[in-house]
Amino acid sequence: PMITGFLHLGGLRTALYNYIFAKKHQGTFILRLEDTDQSRVVPGAAEGIEDMLDWAGIAPDESPRRGGPCGPYQQSHRLELYRRASEELLARGAAYRCFCTPQRLELLRKEALRSQQTPRYDNRCRHLGPAAVAEKLSRGLPWVVRFRLERGLEPFQDLVYGWHKHEVADVEGDPVILKGDGFPTYHLANVVDDHYMGVSHVLRGTEWLASTSQHLLLYKAFGWDPPQFGHLPLLLNKDGGKLSKRQGDIFLERFAQDGYLPEALLDIITNCGSGFTEKQMGRTLEELVSQFEMGRITTHSALLDLEKLPEFNRIHLTRHIEDEGLRQKLVRELQLLVEHVYGDQQVDQEVLEKEYVEQVLLLRKGHISFLKDLVSCDYSYLWVRPSVSREQLQTISAEADEIGKLVLGLMTRQTAVLTVEELNKDLRSLQKQTKETKYSSVMQLLRLALSGKQHGPSVAEMMVTLGAKEVCGRILQALSS
Repeated sequence: PMITGFLHLGGLRTALYNYIFAKKHQGTFILRLEDTDQSRVVPGAAEGIEDMLDWAGIAPDESPRRGGPCGPYQQSHRLELYRRASEELLARGAAYRCFCTPQRLELLRKEALRSQQTPRYDNRCRHLGPAAVAEKLSRGLPWVVRFRLERGLEPFQDLVYGWHKHEVADVEGDPVILKGDGFPTYHLANVVDDHYMGVSHVLRGTEWLASTSQHLLLYKAFGWDPPQFGHLPLLLNKDGGKLSKRQGDIFLERFAQDGYLPEALLDIITNCGSGFTEKQMGRTLEELVSQFEMGRITTHSALLDLEKLPEFNRIHLTRHIEDEGLRQKLVRELQLLVEHVYGDQQVDQEVLEKEYVEQVLLLRKGHISFLKDLVSCDYSYLWVRPSVSREQLQTISAEADEIGKLVLGLMTRQTAVLTVEELNKDLRSLQKQTKETKYSSVMQLLRLALSGKQHGPSVAEMMVTLGAKEVCGRILQALSS
């Protein structure tokens, strides 16, 4: 279950642990939208959350979009259920109508803060008799429903934090469970829904640990068996501070737009946390499911170092390039990127052919952290064939034709896979076969013939990434024009 709002890394992590737990135990992963606080509902957020869970590869089995046997999965569509539940508690004497005005509650709050107490409701309406309630109702006074907190709660065993007891009646006033607008508060809605949806386990953030005692009292008042609760430690910055939502830089949309693979995000947020037998980088979702053990989740906060995320992405991108099926998807994405970035320049259709694009990916595997790196300025030589004349090359060295022939000979002799190390050696010995051209001039000439530019990656690296066929084609083109 999740509160309405856009999905950020903390929410993704909670969803991921629930997904993994459900898959590990052949269970069902449910997404429920908790939109009962109408002042906090963000338009489009519900769709956004499901889109991002689908993108991350951890789609729910039952949700507002997919439906399921326990729908509707949006709390604002279940108001009748909560109204009946609160009436049941009123009838049992476990809840009561409260007529206190917002002004009175605000005064109580200010008074408490002035005397340095924690603000709490003073339970005044708890003591109203039936006649007083009837009289107030007859005058049409607005009311809310409050739940009577009783003392003497049994301790409960949290799946992460172990035995826990929070004597809630001593520190808090009776909580509102049904508001004046007919909407429930989180406490009532989530208890009622978990019961009717047959939820067996709830994994949620540790910020709910203190409320769990209230929830258990509600289960007891209804006479229902509660699910098992596991509270997950907070996800924090590597310096121990809260992740900042302010710049929007922890929302999943941002990572998707920036070209991160979802696997890299799933990997880093479980890597900094606990619950898994191993800690190596590069784990797939299947590996996370198989390595997960509930008993391994510790109560330490998970410290997230986002500076390491590009390295996680590099490892997962390498895995995608090595996988035949995933590689085809990358080829299509890269073709679109090239057209998008270099579309107004002379991109030859041949350089967009699948074989060439696939070869570029295989040769740059492990060297790039993002697919978009391949359309950066440094790599423009891959996509835009230079228009360089023979005269330009001859201004660098009078031996341009001879150097070109030597390189063509070198390329046709290369039977093995080209490597930067081998090529550097070959280019050194090739320069020795010229009469008077210095090594730096040979490099300058080749760089110009291959890319049309004076700067960029090393010539050997360019030759490796272009491949022998393309290198020969460009040198012949330059020498014949």
